[in-house]
Amino acid sequence: MDALKERIKEEMKAAMKGGDKARLGVIRLIMAAIKQVEVDERVELGDDRVLIVLDKMLKQRRESIRQFRDAGRTDLAEIEEAEVLVIQDFLPQPLSDDEIDKLVAGAIAETGAATIKDMGAVMNVLKPKMQGRADMAQVSARIKARLTA
Repeated sequence: MDALKERIKEEMKAAMKGGDKARLGVIRLIMAAIKQVEVDERVELGDDRVLIVLDKMLKQRRESIRQFRDAGRTDLAEIEEAEVLVIQDFLPQPLSDDEIDKLVAGAIAETGAATIKDMGAVMNVLKPKMQGRADMAQVSARIKARLTA
């Protein structure tokens, strides 16, 4: 078993022992999402695929937070924000803005991207390097800004 999945299981045990029901609930959601992918695809997920699952969960929660805030439901947005914090505990250290800018510039140079039509190629280069370490929607906006400038 890979280190990340093992760490999630250990954190689940710790939350059970510590009586942290909120954290335990989120960790159970993470484990269920991982198990769902494993059952659907009949594979054992490695750390890289677990990161993809966690990243997808983060993206869903960020979208929910935006929608709840737009609807004036700050109570529900706060619950989602608490879930985001727990999920982020299992992700690698986020990239700084400078690091993201350097990676974007490198990917644009590597692919020879010149117009917005080349954005897909740039994203394909960046996604594996940034998975779980940056909000890909923000990265996409930065790429778009550079290619349209």
